[in-house]
Amino acid sequence: MHRDVIVIGASAGGVEALSTVVGGLPADLPAAVLVVLHTPANGAGVLPHILSRSGALPARHPADHEPLGRSVIWVAAPDHHLVVLDGHVTLTRGPRENGLRPAADVLFRTAARARGARVIGVVLSGALDDGTAGLTAVVGRGGVAVVQDPADALYEGMPSNALAGVPVDHVLPAAEIPALLQRLCLEDIGDQDPVVARRVDEEADVALMDDDARAEVSGSGAPSGYSCPDCSGVLWEVPDATLVRYRCRVGHAWSAEGLLGQQAEQLDGALWMALRVLEEKAALAVTLRDRADERGNAVTAGRFAEQAAEATDAAGVIRTLIQAHLGAPEGSAPHGAGRDRIGP
Repeated sequence: MHRDVIVIGASAGGVEALSTVVGGLPADLPAAVLVVLHTPANGAGVLPHILSRSGALPARHPADHEPLGRSVIWVAAPDHHLVVLDGHVTLTRGPRENGLRPAADVLFRTAARARGARVIGVVLSGALDDGTAGLTAVVGRGGVAVVQDPADALYEGMPSNALAGVPVDHVLPAAEIPALLQRLCLEDIGDQDPVVARRVDEEADVALMDDDARAEVSGSGAPSGYSCPDCSGVLWEVPDATLVRYRCRVGHAWSAEGLLGQQAEQLDGALWMALRVLEEKAALAVTLRDRADERGNAVTAGRFAEQAAEATDAAGVIRTLIQAHLGAPEGSAPHGAGRDRIGP
C-alpha cells in the first residue's frame, strides 16, 4: 500500500506557496492532490486556473461524488467544503469551521477517515490555526504531517499553530516540499489498521449535515458559556486532549484562537454601530432643538440640547474605544468614521 492522497490547506500568502508546491509535482504523480485555500464566499474561483498554469497537473473544482483518481488537483470552490468520501471527492455547504467555508480542517478530517495512513497532510502559509485540528486527525489515522517552515511562509500563523499542536513529521520551505511528497508517495507503508477515532468520524459527518453526528458532537462536551458568532447558539467544548475547540448545536466549529479573532471582529462592528447610532441621535436632537427654538419653546429646546450633548459625549467615548481597539494614535480620527458609515 502507498500513500495516494495529499491534502493541502492554506490561507493568507497561500497562493504563492501553493503555486510553488504544485509547480514542482510531476504529471504522473501517483496521488490525488486536494487543496483548500480560504476564499471569499462570492469569490471568482480562479484558483484551479492559477494552479493548472503553475505546473504539470490539471486542477479543477470537483463535481458531485467524482472518483478521487490520481494525477489531478481537486480545489475547493468558494463557499463549499471539499470532502473525501471513500473513493470519491465532493463539495458540500456544511457548517463553517472558524467562520470558514471551505475549511482545511474539514478536508483533512474527512480524508483521514476515508484513507487513513494513505493521507499526507500539508499546512502552508496562513493566519490563525485552520488545519491544526485536521492535521491531528491525519496523524491519528497513521498519515504523515508536513508543514511549511514558518520562516519561509508569508504568514506564519497556520504553520506555527500546526507545529505547536501536532507531532509534525516534516518541516520544510515550500520549494522543498514537492520532492518530499513524491518520495512519500513511493514509500511502501504496508497494510496498516490505525485506531479508529470515533470523534473524527462524528466531526467528519457534521460537514455532511448528518443530524445524528451534530447532536452527538454538540451534546458530548460541557457548555462553554460562549455563544457561536455565526448563529448565536451555545458553544459546547469539544473533548480533545491537545486542542481547545468548540461546536454549537447546528455544527459551527471554532478553535479558541479562531473564536477570539471573531469576537474581536464582532466588537469592532458593535463599536462602529454604536458610534453611528449616537451620532445620528445627536444630529436628530439638534434638529429638534432648532425647531423648538423657532417656535419659541425654550424648555423643549433645552431638553433636546441636553440630549444632543449627552449623545455627543457618548460618541466621543466610543471614538476613544475604537481608537484603542484599532491601535490608532490618540487624537486621530478613525478611518471611515462618519454618520453615514457603520465601519471602516
